[in-house]
Amino acid sequence: MTQSATIADALREAAADLSGISDTPRLDAELLMADALGIDRGQMLLMRTRDPVPAGFAERLARRQAHEPVAYITGRQDFWTLTLAVSPAVLIPRSDSETLIEAAVEALADRAPTRILDLGTGSGALLLAALAEFPDATGIGLDASAAALDIARANAEATGLADRARMVLGDWRAEGWTGALPGAFDLILANPPYIETDAVLAPQVMAHEPHSALFAGAEGLDDYRRLIPALPALLADGGVAIFEIGASQREAVSAIAVAHGCSVECRRDLAGHDRALILRRLAAA
Repeated sequence: MTQSATIADALREAAADLSGISDTPRLDAELLMADALGIDRGQMLLMRTRDPVPAGFAERLARRQAHEPVAYITGRQDFWTLTLAVSPAVLIPRSDSETLIEAAVEALADRAPTRILDLGTGSGALLLAALAEFPDATGIGLDASAAALDIARANAEATGLADRARMVLGDWRAEGWTGALPGAFDLILANPPYIETDAVLAPQVMAHEPHSALFAGAEGLDDYRRLIPALPALLADGGVAIFEIGASQREAVSAIAVAHGCSVECRRDLAGHDRALILRRLAAA
């Protein structure tokens, strides 16, 4: 890149450089450039493409070329209607997970929740998105990572939801973990680890995102087997629990839910993959 290169020139070159490691090379380049400029991507594309390349872009691009996710480089990720801070302490919120919020809005259309629980809250994405949709609700985000909860609390403050969101340290692998969650919840959201231990993942995931939020035993089902049996102690009458699943896990997770007295409905993500299971306690359970 020459000293006289413009942002437009740098974006074209960067997109070509990233084409072998990213499914969205041009978008990645634009997000990194906007971050280096300290402005919104739209503003950059409308007003700044003829400007000189800013200091800091080359370093950001090199990090992306080393497979570091864009969200960790910029320190933020959009999810639902929110922009959230992220760090390597938390899983990067994916658009696929927005299926859970869509399912919650649909499932509770006639009965808005007043108490929400997010199991494995990470960045707080699911809890905060749900609180944004249900303005009369309060919620708890549970996570076993203190570092993740720091991020979640910061996001609650930044989104103006801190007065309705409480972040709680807790590990569902520990005996008696539900005791830290008094009362019953109208809506429970969970995106637990669900990847098989020996799965081969993209380098940007495997090398950078927290393994504790990804892997769940040989079948990827260990955490469903821990969480679903706890639902009777956590769900209010008429409440719903919505779990994210891997695209091939519908039958296996549904069987666990049915065995523990739940009805099951499935919702698909925008790509047509099974993504969210809506669980309700059966009357006889």
